[in-house]
Amino acid sequence: MHLHSLGYRTDLIFARFQGLVEDHGDVTRVTNPDNPTHYFGNFLIFERPPQPGDLPTWEARFADLIGTPPTVEHVLFGWDVPAQAEAHLQPFLDAGYVLEENVVMSAPALHAPARPNRTADLRVIEDTDEAWAAVVDLQVAARDSRYQEAETAYRTFKEKQFLRYRAMARAGLGCWYGAFVDGVLAADMGVYTDGRGLARFQAVGTHPDYRRQGLCGTLAHFAGEHVQRTFGAQDLVIVADDHYFAKDIYASVGFRPTERQQLLLRFPRT
Repeated sequence: MHLHSLGYRTDLIFARFQGLVEDHGDVTRVTNPDNPTHYFGNFLIFERPPQPGDLPTWEARFADLIGTPPTVEHVLFGWDVPAQAEAHLQPFLDAGYVLEENVVMSAPALHAPARPNRTADLRVIEDTDEAWAAVVDLQVAARDSRYQEAETAYRTFKEKQFLRYRAMARAGLGCWYGAFVDGVLAADMGVYTDGRGLARFQAVGTHPDYRRQGLCGTLAHFAGEHVQRTFGAQDLVIVADDHYFAKDIYASVGFRPTERQQLLLRFPRT
């Protein structure tokens, strides 16, 4: 199954580095045995949106190809349709799934935001245990309130996730970037490449104490310029919640909507 979506193609930069991506004809299987709690490391991408009667079939495919509790406690489905298409969603919503609607944004280059933060120290995160631990701490502090795991479970997930990001940086596939205010890590994000011109932004986070200071847009511009200069990236990609203000921040530095992406997520049952 050849993936058309720019969003999914750049998702797979990470899945292929530490995990498995397998073509099963009508569906692409993405698994990360080292981190089964990672939603986007363990999911199915179908070639078409859900249709009437798909709920039990798709759930059976997920159980067979991805796993079941207690190892894999979530269920996540996507479909490789770059434009928003008619989908039979109600049976999934009735069964407790949440519809995730994202906008895939891209740009050939970024520019500074209208009001950049001129006081923060912007730099690549050093390859030390202390520096990466600070990144995990920030990611936990900036956690999206929609995700329902206990903080300890979320921290465990982030620690595993950042082992991969650190390994990818060591492998020369990209960098993690930080904005420091008075020596404190206040905002961060990663950008990684596929080696063929695509670069994907990841896990943009700003500590709650430092929001609304222009850090996110300023750091995104810095990171975009660095990854193009250092890794030869030609197309920059970021995926944002279509109903969340962050997409406006990304637009302020030059990202433009390219695709729509819909997914169905069932959170772990409590």
